[in-house]
Amino acid sequence: MVHALDEIRRTLKPKGVLIDLRPVEENWSVEVSSSVGYQAAGRLNDMPIGLADDEAAFEALREAESRRWFVKEKEEEFAFFYYWDTPSEMKEFMEDEWEDFEKLEESVYQKTKSIWASANADAQVRVRVKMLITLWKEL
Repeated sequence: MVHALDEIRRTLKPKGVLIDLRPVEENWSVEVSSSVGYQAAGRLNDMPIGLADDEAAFEALREAESRRWFVKEKEEEFAFFYYWDTPSEMKEFMEDEWEDFEKLEESVYQKTKSIWASANADAQVRVRVKMLITLWKEL
């Protein structure tokens, strides 16, 4: 990743900016949402590969900063939501797309199904993802 950051720095115009936008593993919340609000059903379990990827990204940026390639100007966290119409659609997506990064425990899945079944007709299932956005300026 440090090599990629060096290549980014090389191709940026002088005093250019790098925007680092990515999800950060944090046992994301599984929720059932409707027009009357939302109810938490549980949390996903972070898998080792996702945690390792996070640490590698943070370490690469610390290294780039220590080499004085970039300076951190601003950083914020915000929530990003993935939505599905049913718990089974959520489970299928996670098994196909997130199998190496997030694990949906059976107990959380069952609780999600239960909450969703008794919710309003407009209820959807969602996962609240922690996002990080950082503005880096080239030195």
